[in-house]
Amino acid sequence: NRFNLSALDTGAELLVVSQFTLYGDTRKGRRPDFTKAAPPDQAQRLYEHTVGLFRDAGLTVATGVFQEHMQVSLQNDGPVTLMLDSADRHRPRR
Repeated sequence: NRFNLSALDTGAELLVVSQFTLYGDTRKGRRPDFTKAAPPDQAQRLYEHTVGLFRDAGLTVATGVFQEHMQVSLQNDGPVTLMLDSADRHRPRR
């Protein structure tokens, strides 16, 4: 089962794009609420730290440019796509 293997085990390469680090809470109303988002300087430090951790672990990492407009497209080559949300750590389990 390939889900038992890490990114290092499979030789995966990562694309880390800074815009995905925005925290937009849409549970209240229709518009995203960014009040819980980190300020840009803190967000950039967290972004660069995360990229550094991946590279230090031996992973190949491509990045975008922090705070720049970018168009990103994805061609999924696999059986599933996983969406990860760090806020899920704080939500009660069902």
